[in-house]
Amino acid sequence: MNHVIIVAGGQGLRMGADVPKQFLPVGGRPILMRTIERFHAYDGAMNIILVLPESQQAYWRQLCRDHHFDIAHTVVVGGATRFESSRNGLDAIPEDADGLVGIHDGVRPFVSIDTIERCFDAAEDAYAAIPVLPVTDTLRYVDRLGGGKNVLRSDYRVVQTPQVFDIALARRAFSQPFRESFTDDASVVEALGCQVPMVEGNRENIKVTTPFDLIIAEALLRHPTT
Repeated sequence: MNHVIIVAGGQGLRMGADVPKQFLPVGGRPILMRTIERFHAYDGAMNIILVLPESQQAYWRQLCRDHHFDIAHTVVVGGATRFESSRNGLDAIPEDADGLVGIHDGVRPFVSIDTIERCFDAAEDAYAAIPVLPVTDTLRYVDRLGGGKNVLRSDYRVVQTPQVFDIALARRAFSQPFRESFTDDASVVEALGCQVPMVEGNRENIKVTTPFDLIIAEALLRHPTT
């Protein structure tokens, strides 16, 4: 069985909204529901684990009732950091489970089925996989003194989710103490000395965190490309 941990602990401060960003509607439905639907569409038997702050869980249950949302999922309490939230999600997977687990941002509702499939297929062949895109903008390095220089964008990639790992490897990685260098789930695994393979992501797989992103999200619904 495949597993996915969907981490949704945002407060929506950059949105300036009264509700957390993962609950904001896109096309009349909460972002988080659209995210869960993508993974259910990829694998109807997937074990879906949703990580939410305890203070947001009652509101989520009400949203599920209001929107008649009935895709099976388990809700667990989030932590103070992304690292803790991912670890709490892993703890909700039965100890005797094997196979693969994906970890995905709750506010990425436009991940394509093809991207999900590429990640799980590549992790099946190896032990991990993350989706990436080439950088299209010019990049500039800025030092602590305010100086800087342009760098080769061909040396960099934009990292997305889901980031997929062998479950045993993920458990071992998240048993490590937290470090500031853990900027995403792949960096936790890489701290074990593992090289994490990369696969192609999809451009529409945006992280909805600002009002501008909401405009893009509505446009993607009107003109779907995935």
